[in-house]
Amino acid sequence: MIDPFHLEAYGKTTVNYNRDVEIFPVLNAMFEKIIGESPYKSPTDMGVNMAGNCIIDDEAVSEASKKEIIRRYYVGLCENRKGQVSDDEVCKLELLMKQAGIKAKDRKVVAPALEREAETGAPAAAMELPDGTIITGKTSNLLGAASALLLNALKHFGGLDNSVLLMSPQVIEPIQNLKVQHLGNVNPRLHTDETLLALSICAATDENAKKAMEQIEKLRGCEVHSTVILSAVDERIFKRLGVNLTCEPKYQ
Repeated sequence: MIDPFHLEAYGKTTVNYNRDVEIFPVLNAMFEKIIGESPYKSPTDMGVNMAGNCIIDDEAVSEASKKEIIRRYYVGLCENRKGQVSDDEVCKLELLMKQAGIKAKDRKVVAPALEREAETGAPAAAMELPDGTIITGKTSNLLGAASALLLNALKHFGGLDNSVLLMSPQVIEPIQNLKVQHLGNVNPRLHTDETLLALSICAATDENAKKAMEQIEKLRGCEVHSTVILSAVDERIFKRLGVNLTCEPKYQ
């Protein structure tokens, strides 16, 4: 409906939600009661249409938006693979990407992760750091690719050589034994949460592990791509670390 408050205040005709228009006098009264006056003259002043006025760098916002579209595309592919969303949802995302003039390969961490997988013949992962540096991680007998990637990134942030062992096999193997022999796990490799816990234990006696632990906050905002769908545990850890994760829509 026509926003009568906006028309009266500015002499301009705008359209807004009827419920917003109807409740605006109540909201106005609340503002006046709390702070003495209302900062808004109409419901339109409060709408999401005003968000654009907060953009001070359109190029940066556009680039961030394109990256988010690609991330959501990969999320859609994985959810489709899990049977959680229909093919139509993926088609909508593909159409959105086409309209934005972007492709999945524009995500910088995708190619390095796939190349690492091709080299090793096993799942791999790649991370883009804030300065553009790409770090990769591969699957080993002790660690999954996501766990190896985390350790490699922490080494990089801490200025540690890639050859440095942050956790000895003597620390990892008892955890693997517990997982397989007592907890019924088939995969003995450490997940990201187990890796970080083991690293924190090693940090009590090892200076390199301690230095690596001190770098964890620097992971926030990094981009990660896995060549396989990760476990719910790994996804949750990356989210808590503030890492933007995407996965190829396939299982190990």
